[in-house]
Amino acid sequence: MGVLTAMPTPFENTYDLSDSQLADLEEAEEMMLKNDLGNAEDLLLSMLEDDGECIPVLSNLGHLYGRYLSEFETAVKYYDKVLSIEPDNAWARDSRRRYLRYIEK
Repeated sequence: MGVLTAMPTPFENTYDLSDSQLADLEEAEEMMLKNDLGNAEDLLLSMLEDDGECIPVLSNLGHLYGRYLSEFETAVKYYDKVLSIEPDNAWARDSRRRYLRYIEK
């Protein structure tokens, strides 16, 4: 009998996410790529209910709202939340700046 091991990740699991969270994030990202945006949003929002400060979920919501749904103010709010938790997050800072250009006229 084999030993059960954690699902291998192509990146370092910096945020110590569970296997379930990793699988759900991967599924949400696949949904976005397949333009299944409503289901991606539902999945990410349900994940956020379980952990309101999960940076990968908040970042993916920012990405979904900014890139795919063009809801720039909502995207900025999610990136603001990431930066309130992790002020040195360069990816969130850069993404936030990108979407701010669309709403600061």
